[in-house]
Amino acid sequence: QVQLVESGGGSVQAGGSLRLSCAASGFTFSAYCMGWFRQAPGKERERVATINIDGTTSAVDSVKGRFTISKDNAKNTLYLQMNSLKPEDTAMYYCAADRRIVSIWLGTANYWGQGTQVTVSS
Repeated sequence: QVQLVESGGGSVQAGGSLRLSCAASGFTFSAYCMGWFRQAPGKERERVATINIDGTTSAVDSVKGRFTISKDNAKNTLYLQMNSLKPEDTAMYYCAADRRIVSIWLGTANYWGQGTQVTVSS
């Protein structure tokens, strides 16, 4: 059974940092593309960053230079290092997995975690 379990969220002050983790199981992690998404109350889900099976990464403009997506295939774990956090980063953060990068990009990934809450106070 595919499982994606996010952790590392919490409450921080603006300018602070958090490192989110997504522990994956039930599939061949190294053969999957991964992504981080977020959703704030009353807003649509937004792609944050993606990582391909070869390690190629992308991030939306709003987090470029502040967030870094990475993965550790040996640990079957996806990470999102979040620095210089802003109040507008407040959201539930989800990890997603799919064999196709286009599905990650479009937000139609086959597998999703249940999310971890990030709250940034001013």
